[in-house]
Amino acid sequence: MAVKQTAGRDALGGFAPKFAELNDDVLFGQVWSREGELSLRDRSLVTVVALMAQGLVDSSFQYHLATARQNGITRPEIAEILTHAAFYVGWPKAWAAFRMAKEVWSEGGGDDGRARHQQEMVFPIGAPNDGFAHYFTGRSYLQPLSTAQVGVYNVTFEPGCRNNWHVHSASKGGGQLLLCVAGRGWYQEWGRPARALGPGDVVNIPAGVKHWHGAARDSWFSHLAVEVPGEDCSNQWLEAVSDEEYSALA
Repeated sequence: MAVKQTAGRDALGGFAPKFAELNDDVLFGQVWSREGELSLRDRSLVTVVALMAQGLVDSSFQYHLATARQNGITRPEIAEILTHAAFYVGWPKAWAAFRMAKEVWSEGGGDDGRARHQQEMVFPIGAPNDGFAHYFTGRSYLQPLSTAQVGVYNVTFEPGCRNNWHVHSASKGGGQLLLCVAGRGWYQEWGRPARALGPGDVVNIPAGVKHWHGAARDSWFSHLAVEVPGEDCSNQWLEAVSDEEYSALA
């Protein structure tokens, strides 16, 4: 995914046009946009640690923290990244970095974000979805609402969280129904454009369709997952949604 940047020209285009060109077209237009071994998420991680190591906790550091969050680094992950780096770059630098990271991630994640999201819906968020954590990128929560007649579960995704590609299989009937209740998210079927989701949206997923769903990068998201009755029902978990695929969403 190509990264488009105009900050150099906006701030220094008239004063230092060559520097502005190198910043926008080379650093971001070429280095950040290189496709290969490093995803945008990986590049954000490297950049945040490099700036922290130099003690540069200014506006540029805040920008790269916000970019890291947009590129899929979650609140628990940035906390662990800064904690690990603290032992190598210095404890005072970590304190300074944490103060800014706490501000960036508090806007949509963490305890405050969870509390605000809970207020938007009547169903409880539930407990961490640890039993299925290896099928998710980021953290999700699960609250069973009904296990009799038809299975109904409230599934909540932290910002940037999404599940792997998967298929609901059945010899007859089966599939899944999603009823979106709070926040903003995405749904995508294999080979088709992603669909943005919000409260009130309904998604019908027939058996045999490869798909994934999850939260937007900057929003919590909850939907009710309804198990459609069928025969010989099963679920096949497949590959993760790559950082490149997810970052390309609008």
